[in-house]
Amino acid sequence: MDLRRWLLGALVVLCTIGCDQLDLAPVAPAPGSPTRVELEQLLAAVRVVPDRPHPGGYDRGCKPGQGCVFGPAWTDDNDAPGGHDGCDTRNNVLALQLTEVRFRPGTRDCVVVGGLLNDPYTGKQVRFDKADANDVQIDHVYSLAAAWDMGAAHWPLERRVRFANDVEVNLLATEGRTNQAKGDKTPAEWLPPARANHCFFAGKYLTAAARYDLPVTAADNMALHGVARTCP
Repeated sequence: MDLRRWLLGALVVLCTIGCDQLDLAPVAPAPGSPTRVELEQLLAAVRVVPDRPHPGGYDRGCKPGQGCVFGPAWTDDNDAPGGHDGCDTRNNVLALQLTEVRFRPGTRDCVVVGGLLNDPYTGKQVRFDKADANDVQIDHVYSLAAAWDMGAAHWPLERRVRFANDVEVNLLATEGRTNQAKGDKTPAEWLPPARANHCFFAGKYLTAAARYDLPVTAADNMALHGVARTCP
């Protein structure tokens, strides 16, 4: 059989099996996404290192005997935007990102008990109810564990606490399962499930890296350049 005819037949078979599962059409980026030029400028501003080091010593827990290396979770005692306002960081993020926000009475609009999230990673709408608080979680875009490995281990504690609670630069509310799937992965290992949100995520990740002088690995740099090429 002619090789070209065989290859054509194989492609037909493969498409019969799985081409309906492929989505190769261009996707319009989510609102608020940076342009390709803006991402390339951010990429040029961020240092690149060969690999992610693992210096050890990362311990987020703050119970007696634990490292508490980024301070107590969601502490209001920080000098990041929103710090020292009487509300904890988690509630600040929810109040900023949710629509139809409902607050617990008597908390000076500090404790969010309900609202609707336009998920920045999945593109879905997720209903938040404090009774099922894990349905919506707060993600550190540049994860704390990755930041520790990439240089934060050498920062003073005050700077680490600021980074962990920076609602403008490095925190996003997202669907709980998606946040768990992301974990402490970096862009070479994880991008948002919704392709339309890749440019937005890349912009947030690189902004956090640039603002706090954190590097990206060579693999992350390659992945983020790939994302930039898809942005308008």
